[in-house]
Amino acid sequence: QVQLVESGGGLVQAGGSLRLSCAPSGSIPSIKSMGWYRQFPGKQRELVARITQSGSTNYADSVKGRFTISRDNAKNTVYLQMNSLKPEDTAVYYCSVERWGTADYWGQGTQVTVSS
Repeated sequence: QVQLVESGGGLVQAGGSLRLSCAPSGSIPSIKSMGWYRQFPGKQRELVARITQSGSTNYADSVKGRFTISRDNAKNTVYLQMNSLKPEDTAVYYCSVERWGTADYWGQGTQVTVSS
């Protein structure tokens, strides 16, 4: 079974940067988009950023201008560059692969903690 392997989370001071990476362990057909979501304690998972196969992107308002999503189509790898991090960015971040007409894939989640 293909899994999404996430890396790059950790602890950083406010104003710092982190780069998250997500790569599948095998081939995934019918990809529509790849993205990053985050989940705060006791809250529902929310979209952070998303990028389609054609390169179109969309971001949550709270991260616009600070976070950048990119992808390597050849490797089906997606990245999230997070700059100017704030304590309110502290959450578990999940990688997602949205597919056409079939089930999506989710990563196991990586913790991002921003200290003040």
